[in-house]
Amino acid sequence: MKIVIVGCGKVGTSIARELNSESHDIVVVDINRDAVSYLSESLDVMGIEGNGATYQTLTEAGADTADLVIAAAARDEINLYTCLMAKAAGAEHTIARVRNPEYTQDLYRIKDQLGLSMAINPELTAATEISRLLRFSGALEIDTFAKGLAELIKVTIPENSILCNKKISDVDILKGKVRICSVERDRDVYIPNGDFVLMGGDKISVASKPEIANKFFRKTNIAIGKSRDVILLGGGKVSYYLALKLLKSGTNVKIIEMNQERCNELAELLPDAVIIHGNCMDNDLLLSEGIEHADGVAALMDYDEENILISMYICSISKAKVITKVNNEYFDYILDNLNLDCIIHPKALTGEYIGRYIRAMQNSLGSNVETLYRLNEDRVEALEFRAKSNSKAVGIPLRDLKLKDNLQIVCISRKAKIILPQGDDTIMPNDSVVVITKHKGLSDLNDILD
Repeated sequence: MKIVIVGCGKVGTSIARELNSESHDIVVVDINRDAVSYLSESLDVMGIEGNGATYQTLTEAGADTADLVIAAAARDEINLYTCLMAKAAGAEHTIARVRNPEYTQDLYRIKDQLGLSMAINPELTAATEISRLLRFSGALEIDTFAKGLAELIKVTIPENSILCNKKISDVDILKGKVRICSVERDRDVYIPNGDFVLMGGDKISVASKPEIANKFFRKTNIAIGKSRDVILLGGGKVSYYLALKLLKSGTNVKIIEMNQERCNELAELLPDAVIIHGNCMDNDLLLSEGIEHADGVAALMDYDEENILISMYICSISKAKVITKVNNEYFDYILDNLNLDCIIHPKALTGEYIGRYIRAMQNSLGSNVETLYRLNEDRVEALEFRAKSNSKAVGIPLRDLKLKDNLQIVCISRKAKIILPQGDDTIMPNDSVVVITKHKGLSDLNDILD
């Protein structure tokens, strides 16, 4: 696809990297020459210096023949105007980054008039991911497939679990309703077969229906309970969106924020939350507010360094699930060596969400990848394909399919029913097929065959 990205900040860069990995024809636009040069030189993309909200610059970038224009500048108003101008230039689809909660609430009223295909809010996206993780406080990652009917949940096997020292083929606690899809041990990742022996400390990804997974974890002594008392450190937009979601689910929420004026705003916006004016790095304040006994803590302050440091401290004194917001991608190599529960990259999530949307667009044009998640530090991919009648994998019992190594068919969704397939099962036309693999770049269901 031909894609124009307006804005070369952190969000625009994240989107460009995500889409560039899938071989799209990308043009980036920014008024900052250095930002354009950096991105065009570090990625295989074309760079245009100029005001991306103007008709002239958009047409110079090729918006008149583009399949998609993505507006990811710093200001919401500029992004909305850019999309309006891109449609006037002839762009087929447009996506705008919109951060302001007031705009987000009203956008549906004028979406059609603006010609918007999608609006993306990085802070709301991050809050959605965090709330999903806090729903199962013991989960390290949760990814959804088949329109939410199936989930892939990553957890750590405790030493007292009945899964320890067991072959996967012997794990049939819920009679085939759960599948162990990947295992991370030390620095290695495995797509296991039935002979693989599980050990305490392994990080496993489990595929199942959400309600079935809960039973499985309970029977295997894996603590996965819901977070009922959550403390949010920092009162920014992510905290606001997250608090809304948590309060709606019945969770008790405390927000600690340094700025008195922001505290007053949050008290009005979130009357059911407890808003505390204070320094999130103040050890005495955290202890007095019960940080040791909280089920979940999210470090959502403006500075990555503060989020990382306070998360390390909380992990040392509390059994709470700790989620750390980090925007700077250059901290990744440091974070790899720290024992932090969950790291959330709001800017990277935005790129991933837009990537999923584009794959859905391509699905209507002939591709059949509907969803893609990069797991285990990008070493494993989980993909959801839509099976077509002419696919070589359709109509043949799975035991007779010659699949690539390091690949597993996780589940099949057929008419809103989830199937964790056995050897006798077959893929039928229009099935949604979820695959987990260490192979990169699979774009068609036929690619799973050796």
